[in-house]
Amino acid sequence: MPSSVPVRRYTLSDFDFQLPPELIAQQPSPERSGSRLLDARDPLQPVDRIFRELPGLLQAGDLLVFNDTQVVNARLFGEKASGGQLELLIERVLPDVAGDAPNRVVAHMKVSKKPAPGARLMMWDRSGRCHAFEATLIGRWPVENGALFMLSLSEEPHGLMEQHGHMPLPPYIERQQKNAADEHRQSDAQRYQTVFAKHPGAAAAPTAALHFDEAVLHSLVERGVHTASVTLHVGAGTFSPVKTEDISEHRMHSEWYRLPAATLQAIADCRARGGRVVAVGTTSVRTLESWAQTGHTEGDTRIFITPGFEFKVVDVLITNFHLPKSTLLMLVAAFSGFEHMQRVYQHAIEQRYRFFSYGDAMLLTKFRP
Repeated sequence: MPSSVPVRRYTLSDFDFQLPPELIAQQPSPERSGSRLLDARDPLQPVDRIFRELPGLLQAGDLLVFNDTQVVNARLFGEKASGGQLELLIERVLPDVAGDAPNRVVAHMKVSKKPAPGARLMMWDRSGRCHAFEATLIGRWPVENGALFMLSLSEEPHGLMEQHGHMPLPPYIERQQKNAADEHRQSDAQRYQTVFAKHPGAAAAPTAALHFDEAVLHSLVERGVHTASVTLHVGAGTFSPVKTEDISEHRMHSEWYRLPAATLQAIADCRARGGRVVAVGTTSVRTLESWAQTGHTEGDTRIFITPGFEFKVVDVLITNFHLPKSTLLMLVAAFSGFEHMQRVYQHAIEQRYRFFSYGDAMLLTKFRP
């Protein structure tokens, strides 16, 4: 009888590490493809490169899968009738349903004292000087353990966000959102958005894709690398650290995804020609593996990928460097192998790579025990 090998049970502490604060990127690199790329395919010999070298590291016949979600100006500021200031971060726009209030959204709310259902909130324009529209609080959203709120806006939500909202930069990027200087606001509006963003709905960017520019995309075509897209509207929950030491007790946030028929065909064609599926970012991974797990090409996913997960679609991963104790770090450890992940992050810190959304990237292949 073959002896069984015990499977290691990972805890939250396993995914903690000390990151020097100065390595948290506050600005993007001057050029998208000028950021650094840690080629970590060989677990023992990581190679320091520049992102524009990526096409030469892939093979003709490979399939790159991008997330084509578009970040919306989801951060809005306003005040209660009492004058108390508040901030909304819109997670999703709900479809209009007969009998329900129109223009409903689901949002995080930051306020000193939560208003009661039915309260009318006066929301400011982008300058923060004039009331621009109203939001009526319906109540807690029954999903996500009631941590989010449902509101009805006085006008169509996407138009209001476009006109009055602010780019929802991550909490570790230090900006005075409400009074950001014009040059910062204009730069973030361009650089915290991928060059192929198409479908509005994200509260955070698919950051690994921020490194791609037209020159890199052209080089990939010349190399014989194919491309396809999925859509996953990234939520603010992507920045939330796991808080339970037993990571199996963590309840994953929900995000909407769609995998179009053309991408399904592209994956089948890639397999037929012997190519590899290369996921651009953890959001593409979560979309592809959600489909493989459920068979659903559209819907909400709460997939939580930790070491021991069996990847059925993705062979290669391009990703940024993630927060300690985050679900994304756990996904990377599951994909590359826990020990390999530790070595890669140690190398990145020693070599002063830039971390998080505006930071540098790495290239990983799937761990095979």
